Formats: sequence, C-alpha cells, structure tokens
Amino acid sequence: MNRPAMMEKIEELRGINSVKIKEASEAGRKIVGMYCVFSPQEIALAAGAIPVSLCGTSNDPVEAAEKELPRNLCPLIKSSYGFAITDKCPYFYFSDILLAETTCDGKKKMYELMGKLKPMHLMNLPQTADGEENLALWKNEMVRFKSYLEDTLKVDITEDKLKEAIKLVNREREAMKRLHQLNAHKPAPLTGMDMMKAQWIKGFNVDKEDGIEMVEQLIREVEENMDALKTAMGQEGPRILLTGVPVGIGSDKVIRLIEEGGGRVVALENCTGYKGLDVLVDETKEPLQALAEKYLSTPCSCMYDNQGRLDLIARMAAEYQVDGVLDLTWQACHTYNIESFFVRDFVREELGLPFIQIETDYSESDAGQLKLRIDAFLETIDTKA
Repeated sequence: MNRPAMMEKIEELRGINSVKIKEASEAGRKIVGMYCVFSPQEIALAAGAIPVSLCGTSNDPVEAAEKELPRNLCPLIKSSYGFAITDKCPYFYFSDILLAETTCDGKKKMYELMGKLKPMHLMNLPQTADGEENLALWKNEMVRFKSYLEDTLKVDITEDKLKEAIKLVNREREAMKRLHQLNAHKPAPLTGMDMMKAQWIKGFNVDKEDGIEMVEQLIREVEENMDALKTAMGQEGPRILLTGVPVGIGSDKVIRLIEEGGGRVVALENCTGYKGLDVLVDETKEPLQALAEKYLSTPCSCMYDNQGRLDLIARMAAEYQVDGVLDLTWQACHTYNIESFFVRDFVREELGLPFIQIETDYSESDAGQLKLRIDAFLETIDTKA
C-alpha cells in the first residue's frame, strides 16, 4: 500500500509541537493541560490559553509512577502520573494549569497527588447524562471553570470569545470526522495506525489552524488518490471496529497486531477516535449551555446506563461495514471491563457480529499471547458474506 505523503508531515508534528509549546510558554502564552474528552478546551481557548492533552499513552514512565501508585492500577493513570513526576513530557512541564475531572475513581485519587505539583481545577462530572438537573449541574461546572481561568489568568472571557473558540474547535472536529469517515469506503484508504496517529496528535497542536489545514490536506490527498490506493491495497482483510479505552502512540499494540494479522481497523469508536467528534457544539445557543450539552453527551463508560455507546457502535458498524468488533480494556479499568459484558451481548445478539474483548496494559509482555488470540479471531471472520 502507498502511504499518503501527508502522514509523514503529521508524524513530524510531535517534534515540532514540542518546540512550539516551549516557545509559546517563553513568549508568555498560558498552557492548560487536560486529561479527558470531557474537558472543554473551548473555554481555555477563549481565555487566550493553549489547551493540550496530557493523557499518558507510553509505558516508559509507568515504573516511576509505581513508586507512589499501586501496580494494579490502570496504565493510563500510571503513565500520566509518571510523566508528571519525571518531567519527561514537555506539555506537562510547560502547563500552567491542570484541568481534572471526576470520571473514574483511579484518576480522581491520582489527581490529589498531581495537584501538589501544579495548580489544578477539578470539574465535577454528573454520573448520568439524562435529565435537566444533571445538565444544569454540568453547566455550572462550565461556569466555575470559566471563572477559575478568569481569576487565575487575569483575563475576561467574553461571550464573543467563547463563540469564536467554539467555531474553531467545531471546524477541527468536522475535519477529523471527514478524515475518519474516509475509512467507510471499501477498501479503507487509511490504516488504523495512521488514523489513530492523525487523530491523537491533534491534542498537541499548538496552532489549531495549522493542524486543521494539515488534516484537510491529508483528506484531499487521500480523495485524489483513492483509486490508486485501492489498487495498491488489493484485497482487504476483515474490517474491525475498535471500541473501548483511549489509544495513542505507545499504547497501540492491539491495532498493530490486528493489522499485522491481516485485519484492518477501519473505525475507532473510542474517545481518542470518533467518540468526541460525533456531536458538535450548537453554535446557535448560549455558549456555556451549548458546551454543557455537547460534552455531557459523550457516551463514556464512567456514566450510569451508557446506552449512547451502544447506539454509536451500531451506527458505526453499519456505516463502516465492519466484519467484527474488538473491545479493548486496560487492566484495572473497572468501568470498561464491566461494560464489556453489555457490549459483547449487544454486538453478538443485536448486530450479529463477531466480538472479542482484549484486556491488557501498555507493555509488550503479552504481545505473543495477544497475537495468537487476535489471529484466531480474525480467522473466524467470514468476509465473503
């Protein structure tokens, strides 16, 4: 397969953005580090700050984190904390403020330790997305975060600034949605690894306009060369929808194993994939109300009665013409582990698709065992139907 040339430039953004975040900090720009898809980056942008993702996806800092955190804890939490205490992440190092959220218990308690390192604001997420009362509570958290940034950064976040930030982030989401939806074609023009990288790197873009333009260039290149890409790829293997926990560079071994085994990850439902892109902020409404509605609609496993996730899986399975579903769970991630039972029954009984759950961590210690399971799963899938 001929890989799109723009992917090399997008991969280069990792190094470029590391330099840019340093330059921005030295120039007096404020940086707000965020850990979750529930974090309203629009409010940070409206404050003149740069929002960056700090969610750890590398196994490298886990050992350092385990000196203070239990070993039987989610690797995402340990990686995130390990980066914080080792100063190996330039985005954490240059962050002036950390935005935390009450999603899972592990992160919530880890934030208590991390809050000793840098100024931190905590947003209290309702435990269910239903009802006007929960929406009102979440909107109040938007108001609190806005007030916190205004007081801390000595700025005035006006309604016009919020509307401008909302339009910018909506444009980013729309570009990422168009990119993701390219893989609804058969055969899919992008590998799952490249799709993951393009989506993941957006969280580190210091200049969103530049990031949007690069994604749009990638879309144009893929569309212009769709026929050639299809010819180069030849026959496509089983089309897999990946659901479950966030995945990034360094925690991508399951995607790699699927595609080394002849499958193709055509859709990533998780919150580093399509989940955060599905719903845009309503630009016709009062900004904080619209932000509350958009972010509370996120179908995360931390929510009670998370029917929205099943609905999204069903829509994506149909749109992307998938042949099977793989549910990825990090070790000690209790919400996704429990929810996997609901997902399994739904996928098998309602959608009539093959299903497998993989529970693992960031290390390569179980790669051989996982390869055997994933290869066996792919072999059971009949793509001729």
